[in-house]
Amino acid sequence: MAATHGQVYIDTMTMRTKSDAGLLPSGEASEPIETVERAIAELRRGAAVVVTAADSSGQIEAVLVRAAETVDTWPLPFFTHAGVGPLSLVVTGRRASILGLSEPTVRAVKLTSTQAFTPEHIRSLIDPQMEDARIPPPGITAIAAPPHSAMDAAVRLTKIARLLPAAVIAPLMVEVPAEWARTTARFTVTAGAIENYDRAHADDLRPTSEAHVPLAGSKDTRIISFRPSDGGAEHLAIVVGKPDAQHPVLVRLHSECFTGDLLQSLRCDCGDQLRGAIDVLARENGGVLLYLAQEGRGIGLVNKLRAYTLQDRGFDTVDANEQLGFDDDERVYLPAVRMLRHLGFTRVRLLTNNPAKVGALARHGIDVVERVAHTFPSNEHNWHYLQTKAKRSGHLF
Repeated sequence: MAATHGQVYIDTMTMRTKSDAGLLPSGEASEPIETVERAIAELRRGAAVVVTAADSSGQIEAVLVRAAETVDTWPLPFFTHAGVGPLSLVVTGRRASILGLSEPTVRAVKLTSTQAFTPEHIRSLIDPQMEDARIPPPGITAIAAPPHSAMDAAVRLTKIARLLPAAVIAPLMVEVPAEWARTTARFTVTAGAIENYDRAHADDLRPTSEAHVPLAGSKDTRIISFRPSDGGAEHLAIVVGKPDAQHPVLVRLHSECFTGDLLQSLRCDCGDQLRGAIDVLARENGGVLLYLAQEGRGIGLVNKLRAYTLQDRGFDTVDANEQLGFDDDERVYLPAVRMLRHLGFTRVRLLTNNPAKVGALARHGIDVVERVAHTFPSNEHNWHYLQTKAKRSGHLF
């Protein structure tokens, strides 16, 4: 059910990590997360990377990958090189189901076409903002991508890159993919590193700086930044007062929201929740607000704005995310667990309306002794959004 998507996502990420340890060679599972960040940088600038995967017998599959939303010229550089097989498109099961080509529970789906792919053709399949983007063109064949395969990892990599979750891929039909990648100066990343990225990123978080920052709601406030060694996304701990670890600490998990937190957008209640949480923590003589770098329920700011466009056309917040090919909630709370442990807090009173956050912390060893309600009045612009959160995402108001 839609109301449990956020909760299920955390569970499946944990299960993927555990299963990877048995499925993928140990060298892949332990690959530094820097390789994923470098692959992300390549995709975001419109370059192609090589993604490899190994099955239990040690056979290597390799595909050339480019983020589908960056495709604006044709033919694609490197995809016409010797040793590169036929081109196809990989989308999430969510996006394929919108097109009527798959069940939404499938992780990734490979699309082939009897017509030659073009940038316009690809855009119509991946971007619901395009006209007729819910109707696939004729001649499309859909095949579920095997879990843990290179094509499955390719679409996951575009998600991590906060791009539309779709990739143009082509198999490398060469004996030594690593040699082909070196010859063509293509960066290579393994499926194991991509699958393990969320956990590795969280495990690698370390406090990097700390400063006293008096706030309007609390003069006695410290901000502690946490950063992984690969230089990836930074998360912040806003420590109000002097919380005592000997007692359950009042904690708020707050996902960053540029539009709501900074611009005071009326489309959501994020700004009210942020400022209101600091006021509550100050009144309670101390607590922690974890400001997590996962804008738009984990899909990123650009994709959130795309979702807003779809909401203006009549989709609710859950359907809009799924139209884009994402789950309704892509957030991961492992960084929050890591930060709390660094701060010495393992027993908390959680300031939230979202039961999925309670479950996520509890599953990873944080004792949530109480859920503390955190509600604010609606307005004419966010009333429907709040209703959707309650009815479809299980929030308690």
